[in-house]
Amino acid sequence: MAGAAQNAAEMANSDVGIKKVDVTRDWELGSDEVDIARIEKVYRKLDLRIIPAFWVLYFMCSAIRSNIGLAQTMNKNEGHSLAQVLDLSPKQVSLGLALFYVCYVIFDCPSNLVMSRLSPHVWMSRIVIGVGIIGACMAAMKAAWSFYLTRLLLGIVIAGMWPGMAYYLTLFYPPSRTGRRVGYYFTASQVSAAVVGLVSAGFQYMDGVGGLVGFQWMFLLYGLVGICVGISLLWWLPDRPLAPGEIHRKQWYHKYLPQSKPALTGEDALIHYHDLTRVYHTRPWGLRDLLHVLLDWRLWPLTLMYFGVVGTGIGVQNYSTVIISGINPKLTGVQLSLLSAPIWIMDLIAILLVTPLSDYFHHQRAIFFTVPTLLQITGLLVTTFSPHSWTRYGGLLIVGFGLGPTVPVTMTWSATIFQPRHGEVGVAAASALVSGLGNLGSILTTYALYTGWPEDAESAHPFRNSNLVMIGILAVSIISAWVNVVLLKMTGGVGKQISDRSFMSGEEPRLDGAARRELQDRGVSRVWWWRRS
Repeated sequence: MAGAAQNAAEMANSDVGIKKVDVTRDWELGSDEVDIARIEKVYRKLDLRIIPAFWVLYFMCSAIRSNIGLAQTMNKNEGHSLAQVLDLSPKQVSLGLALFYVCYVIFDCPSNLVMSRLSPHVWMSRIVIGVGIIGACMAAMKAAWSFYLTRLLLGIVIAGMWPGMAYYLTLFYPPSRTGRRVGYYFTASQVSAAVVGLVSAGFQYMDGVGGLVGFQWMFLLYGLVGICVGISLLWWLPDRPLAPGEIHRKQWYHKYLPQSKPALTGEDALIHYHDLTRVYHTRPWGLRDLLHVLLDWRLWPLTLMYFGVVGTGIGVQNYSTVIISGINPKLTGVQLSLLSAPIWIMDLIAILLVTPLSDYFHHQRAIFFTVPTLLQITGLLVTTFSPHSWTRYGGLLIVGFGLGPTVPVTMTWSATIFQPRHGEVGVAAASALVSGLGNLGSILTTYALYTGWPEDAESAHPFRNSNLVMIGILAVSIISAWVNVVLLKMTGGVGKQISDRSFMSGEEPRLDGAARRELQDRGVSRVWWWRRS
């Protein structure tokens, strides 16, 4: 099969009129056969096809997933908040929020593994359509049981979205280039949190229109838009790339679905094939390969890193208006919604500044994780202990800035470690397990803290203990990152060995063009905000 792929590549070389390249040998850094500017152009073309689609889908799914937090304070003065309409206690609200993450943890890895077997863009479309349907159904909630049910179903259908996006990127980009791309579409979550906060003020003015309260209008309209976005992905996102001369094997469901255009064609496709050969020749994985991933110790420091930062992020996202209300109880529901938005604007700014640097110094991921995490700890300390209300709110802005880069850096580091060692199943399983098990932190912060901790909410210093718990889990994340660094150095580092599980049976492990360049950091000369005109 390796020989057939090479013959197909030679035929394609002659068709497009570029120099013939032996794809089975390693490319030397600086060789005449490596035109970096041309390769950059190919990846920019992929960016234009993939990143906008990911941004829109993540924006909608984040809005539908997180607007439940805003519903807790919308139209509260009119008696039309989520808890008042559904007659929920604070503990019941926390339980409903946590149930979402229970299902997310359970179904994250199975969803990602199914995605690796099927057409990734079809599976991603399925996820978004399902999220839209359940999101719209949340407008019909009438009691605690329906609240619990819709949150469970939302967790099931959205499971695999975030790790699936990380896995999907590795089909088109080497790990050293994925951090910036993850950061780009991760900004959709921050923009979504800010926009949802601002738009929720408008939904509150729709309270009572058509017999629906403000938060019901919000659930319904976001859900309907989500369904439309999910359907559009069938055309918008490309399927996995194929080696020159290969064609997609048709599955039974393909006859019912539109055909997506390939991401690259002609010379661009061939250049990508030579630069990222590893993704074109992975062999089918089995249970034994999955077991190797599950037994890899590198999985657990990454999971603990994710546990702390995602738990803090979800806690702040779901309870931002509740925390701000604790700082100043006199604020109205509209004011709380408006004040929650700047937290996520700070988050967005940090992502755009830090994630490009983390790619160009991809051997220093731990530093780009640690510094923002320390900022989160600093912000939580200010929010907890400052005597002035506006200073405490400023601490939340610092937390928002620190949150931004940490999740993209963790997911990218996972791909960097597991792709060379375990191939496609390594990325699919590791990204899902890090995301899924790491979201146990989300269960902690949504169920056990803030409104889920009545004594803390009603104390003289509201939510002080909840904030201190989040500081503790962030400290665990930092320690785990550096334990990972030390152990990786002791065991030979990252990317210095490539497992034969990454290639078709009978092929020798080899470095492609991208892997050669990943042996060293690229520096800041190509970072967009560093370049000189």
